Amino acid sequence: MIYFCIIAGVIAADQATKFWILNTFRLYDAQEVIPGFFNLVHVQNTGAAFSMLADVDSPWRHHFFLGIGAIALVGLTVAHYKLKQNHRLYSVALPLIAGGAAGNLVDRVRLGAVVDFLDFYIGRYHWPAFNVADSAICIGAGLFLIVNVLETRNKEAREQV
Repeated sequence: MIYFCIIAGVIAADQATKFWILNTFRLYDAQEVIPGFFNLVHVQNTGAAFSMLADVDSPWRHHFFLGIGAIALVGLTVAHYKLKQNHRLYSVALPLIAGGAAGNLVDRVRLGAVVDFLDFYIGRYHWPAFNVADSAICIGAGLFLIVNVLETRNKEAREQV
């Protein structure tokens, strides 16, 4: 049950922030928040992470990303049920990733693109704009990797005894 609650929480936070951006900013508007470091912007990404494949001119691109998102959600749910007994942090990491994927999937279905609005930069060097869903995916993936490293070390320590 925690799995689906975390997913729902990520989707709600992601969609609420995107709703605010869509109703406050016009496309390509920007508002400086921390000079020289952080802006709120309104951009839309038709591609994958960091706009990969956004310039591919194919009628199948949109359907490809919808399919990948749906497959990811199914795969993450199956992985959760298989791994949750190994370490309880899998029950946090996997739904964070799934919630982020679902949040971006909602945008693709509703708008045909993902709304991004967090713009971090130093001088001329900008990190690609991202959103709450992307943040959840990165945090979940990082946590997943940490848990895997810890589980591997524990397994190796048990085997040596």
